Order: sequence, then C-alpha cells, then structure tokens
Amino acid sequence: MDPNRSVEPRRSSLLLLRLLLVVLLWSGLALGTFSVGSSPHRVLHDLLSEEQLLEVEDLSLALLQGGRMGPLSLPPDLPDLDPECRELLLDFANSSAELTGCLVRGARPVRLCQTCYPLFQQVANKMDNISRAVGNSSESHSCARSLLMADRMQIVVILSEFFNSTWQKANCANCLTNKSEELSNSTVYFLNQFNHTLTCFENNLQGSTHSLQLRNYSEVCKNCHEAYKTLSSLYSEMQKINERESKAEFGTHLCIDVEDAMNITRKLWSRTFNCSVPCSDTVPVIAVSVFILFLPIVFYLSSFLHSEQKKRKLILPKRLKSSTSFANIQENSN
Repeated sequence: MDPNRSVEPRRSSLLLLRLLLVVLLWSGLALGTFSVGSSPHRVLHDLLSEEQLLEVEDLSLALLQGGRMGPLSLPPDLPDLDPECRELLLDFANSSAELTGCLVRGARPVRLCQTCYPLFQQVANKMDNISRAVGNSSESHSCARSLLMADRMQIVVILSEFFNSTWQKANCANCLTNKSEELSNSTVYFLNQFNHTLTCFENNLQGSTHSLQLRNYSEVCKNCHEAYKTLSSLYSEMQKINERESKAEFGTHLCIDVEDAMNITRKLWSRTFNCSVPCSDTVPVIAVSVFILFLPIVFYLSSFLHSEQKKRKLILPKRLKSSTSFANIQENSN
C-alpha cells in the first residue's frame, strides 16, 4: 500500500478541523466574547459547553467518515448487501415483527387465525420476494443466496419455517377460504354465534349479583340454553364436514380459534354454571336400551313356553308285542 495515500486523508482531515476552528474563532471575535490574549483552546471552552464540544467533535468525525477521508473507510471487497437485497431484508424484518406481535397478542384466548392471517400472507409474500429476487451487482450472487444461504444460522429461513409450522399446527387453513384471503363463511357464522352466546352469559349474570354469591346460575341455564345448543350443534356439524373433506389425513382438527372458542363455552356451561342440556331423545334411547337388555330373557322365555315337551315312546317289535299280550291274557285268566 502506498504511504502517500494514507497521508493525504490525514492532511485533509486536519485541514477540515482547522477550518472548523477558524470559523468558531471568527464567530467569537465578531461577538466580542473573549480577549485578544486568550488561547484558542480557552476560547472554545468560553464559547461552548463541554456537551457542545462533544457534539462538535462528533459532527467533525461524521463529516470525515461521510466524505471517505478518514482511516475508517472500508475496503471495497468487504461483503455487503446490495440496496435491493437490504430493502427486501428490512421488509421481511418489519413483517416478521408485526406477525410475531400479533401471534403473541392472540395467544390467550386464541385469536391467531382470525386476526393474523393478513400478516401471515404478508410475511409469505416477503419470503417469496427474497427467494425470487436477484441483486443488481452480478448475476451469480442473488438476494436469496445472500440472505438465505450465506451463513450457518440462516436466520431468515428459521423464522420463515417457524411461522409456517405455527400456522400448520393451528390448522388456520380450515378457517380460511381456499386462497386464504379471508375467513370462510362457516367460521364467520360460528364466531358470531360464539359472541352471541357469551353475550347471553354476560347479560344474565349482570342482573343476578345475589345469585352469583350463592352459586346459582339458573338464569343463565334457562335463558341461554338455545344459544348454547345452537353453538354446540354448529360445532358438531363443522367437525363432520372437516372429517368428510379430509379423509386421507387422520386426526385432522378444526382451526385452533374454533376449537378454543368451543372449549371455553363448554367449560363455562358445564363447570362454572353447572348447567346440563336435557336431551330430547332420552325416552327413545332408554326404550331401545331396555329392549336390547331384555332380548335374551324374552328369547329363552318364549322358547320355554312354546316348545313341546315330548316323552319318549318305546316302539316294541311284533314278537315282543304278541308275547306280552299273551302273557297278559294268562295273567287275567288266572
């Protein structure tokens, strides 16, 4: 390396600092704030406070670094991102931060799918942009290679896989349309019915403060029975449709928002309010069960009553029959 090149930036920096000092000194002379016999260093302390002096030094260093005149200029072969790739990385970072905050805020009660699906689509689009984008520097180095495969950690890939895994475990696709652009009609209807049921619970609890202390929720059980029954029937129907549409996948669930909403409602209804739903088919079920239990008894009883109990009849040969008849005649004659 040529030593003259390293000397020139230093000279330029010293000239810039001297120029800055001259400007400050000239402003002090114009204002008449110091005497002629004062030193420049003393003059600066008289004119500026210590904090202002630090700001002047920072400003001078920033000017030196921005003008590429100081020794802090980086070598040209240092690996760095292209402006296009850096913009894609910042977009992915901002989208990931928004999605992470949404997932955490919707963790309890679970509101992941219904509130975070636009942000999830946004992160997926940003990841697709990174995978397809090519930097302007050269054709051999793309943004995908710089951001996804440049190091062992691969932070961008780890974050993307985490979001995809969370979305799949939550089964959010079952709450959305085929293109995942909005909530499905069945999900919207279920969530509206869920909110209606909770509103019914709340309204019937507000007017019975004394009953709450005695653990008597008869008003809730009586007035919200139809709302709870409708919600439970709707959930069962959604389960049947999901099982029918996903026969190849064993043990598939509804989306976590719907399952958590139904679990909350059932716990409130059965455990907190201690309500029970009377089954309208109780009498037929009991009748069929009793009939099945008594089938063996009816079978054996009917077989015993209608079976013929026949005695064994011995058919004697003709010889024995004639001899026995002759013997009987003799006995009678005697």
